[in-house]
Amino acid sequence: MAFTDKIYVKNHRQLASQLEANIPKGAFAGATLDLLFTGDGLSKLDETTRDRVLDFAEDFLDCDCDSNPYCGHPEEKFMRYVLELRAEGLGPQAIVDVMTDDYMVYAYTGDVLSFLDDSVRKLEAIETLADVDGNGEMSERARKAKRELSG
Repeated sequence: MAFTDKIYVKNHRQLASQLEANIPKGAFAGATLDLLFTGDGLSKLDETTRDRVLDFAEDFLDCDCDSNPYCGHPEEKFMRYVLELRAEGLGPQAIVDVMTDDYMVYAYTGDVLSFLDDSVRKLEAIETLADVDGNGEMSERARKAKRELSG
């Protein structure tokens, strides 16, 4: 299961009630993306919720692909956002708190920790393969990124 499949809409029931529609709990589920991408019913949301939903759409759904929002770029942007928060020194619980404050989405702390651990392991593999291939520049980039994520 992809990390972004474990990102959930905070106050899901309240949001569905305000929109007078059934929406999935997953922030990156197809119906949720449709709602955010088309903006249908957003005028029914209270101002604070609408602002956060629009921030989410602007930050992650802004893409010129023909298949947007199903091109995979929203998920990639969100994972980059989480990795940047970690590189700023935030731990898994703080990352969850920030994503909730910024976008009204949340994840379980253990899922964030697993994602970060998987990311470090992938960077270790990239570093090793780059060393074997004699690509010092790529090896150094992977090593630097790994240090940023490891704290």
